[in-house]
Amino acid sequence: MTTLQVNQSRLFNASCFALITTAFSFSIRAGILPQLGTSFGLSAEQLGFINSMWFVGFPISMIIGGLVYYSVGPKIIMQVAFLCHALGILLTIYAGGYSTLLISTLFIGIGNGCTEAACNPMIADMYSGEKMNKMLNRFHMWFPGGIVIGSLISDFMTKAGLPWQAQIWVILIPTLIYAFLFFGQTFPTAKMAASTSLSSNFKAMLSPLYLFMFCCMALTAISEFGPQQWVGLIMAKSGAQPMWILALTTGLMAIGRFFGGPIIHRLDQTGVLLGGAVFAALGIYLFSTQTGAMAYVAAVFFALGVCYFWPTMVGFVAERIPASGALGMSIIGGVGMFSTSIFQPIIGGWIDAERAEKATSGLTGDALELAAGQATLMKMTSFPLILIVAFTLLFFWMRNRKAGRVDEKALAQQPQL
Repeated sequence: MTTLQVNQSRLFNASCFALITTAFSFSIRAGILPQLGTSFGLSAEQLGFINSMWFVGFPISMIIGGLVYYSVGPKIIMQVAFLCHALGILLTIYAGGYSTLLISTLFIGIGNGCTEAACNPMIADMYSGEKMNKMLNRFHMWFPGGIVIGSLISDFMTKAGLPWQAQIWVILIPTLIYAFLFFGQTFPTAKMAASTSLSSNFKAMLSPLYLFMFCCMALTAISEFGPQQWVGLIMAKSGAQPMWILALTTGLMAIGRFFGGPIIHRLDQTGVLLGGAVFAALGIYLFSTQTGAMAYVAAVFFALGVCYFWPTMVGFVAERIPASGALGMSIIGGVGMFSTSIFQPIIGGWIDAERAEKATSGLTGDALELAAGQATLMKMTSFPLILIVAFTLLFFWMRNRKAGRVDEKALAQQPQL
């Protein structure tokens, strides 16, 4: 009996293009947000609900995919991902109104979640040891890296006067590439640790530390994705190029994540999270007060702040709460995306309310849009400010916990009388 060889390089490249599809769907949609509002006569709150569908579909499919990965395998999950991506893209292009945009964005979100659910464990199954960590880091680089590329493409096509539908067609390119690369391939056999069970996972997830991180993840995610998803609408009248701000932010994030290992090792996960909250608060505050070239300076601070939030939160759960297993990591990622979906229409409502309030003071046109956008960003600073308090508590909590374990170890090593 002949065992079919697994083409690791081809499967890995396919996974990267699938993640680029996710990144394009994020950045290009952020770029066309103002055009969608104009074309369909939508309020900022309605645009927020459309955005939220991206973040609703993502965690639902990611968590379900994580639960069924070991029974159905990555091949079927990626087939579902391609079907949802293709449907979502086509439905968006031929959307007739608000309802269709909601449905199409939900499909794209489901496709994105399936990608995460299938590719992360598949890469872990293909590689081991240091090679696995290296390849997972390279895989995750393509989310911010893809956002950079998508942002620049969106900015170029918008300035060229091309319709928003043309930009959505671009998302189909990496979708077809990953489908071609996956087609006909032998997938690795899924490996599951025999010592893990769903009951032990759920028991670990009910611990105070996990529940604390669960709540913090909701705030780290919206701190990162809130300003990014609305950058096109909020910063359009700031004197800076919104999509260049998004490209700069995500470009720095990609570089930071590539070299993040030594930084996290030196500062520890809790120190990185606390420092990130401080820089994120400063970055969003600068966004809310600065215009012109200073907006790019704000982007640098913001990027330094949110760069390590997502991977460090997931890594913290994997290292400090290992009994939660893969399900624990999936749930943490899922709550991040779900919280972002909840806050999208809320942020849109803030923009509408600020427009109405600023209009009563006599502001009109670009001045009105800028004032409303900056006031909304000022409200967003509350997310990282809460995190500064939370991560300060976590820092001392984990330090005391570690010190207690060291004392117990020293006591155990003392000679018995």
